[in-house]
Amino acid sequence: MTAVRTRVSGRPLTEIDFLGWLGQAMPGERLIYHRGQLALDRNVGSPDRLSRLADRAHWAATQGFVHLVQRRNGIKDFSYLAIARERASVVSNYL
Repeated sequence: MTAVRTRVSGRPLTEIDFLGWLGQAMPGERLIYHRGQLALDRNVGSPDRLSRLADRAHWAATQGFVHLVQRRNGIKDFSYLAIARERASVVSNYL
């Protein structure tokens, strides 16, 4: 079974935390990078941190490093996951 990481040092995940995970993640490893309603949460709390994190996750997906999925936990409650992809398939896209 693959590992699921949710937080680093008991604080909300940052863009830097996400990049650190991305650099060492094994294929299939999952990271819950946000829980709640991402589209709404980007406008409350610490919107700059969450917007940078969400934008970086989207960038990683467009580059082929991760798959982005969401899981519904309940009403207005979603887990947003990044799932690491095989590195070889990413490299072959550039050859």
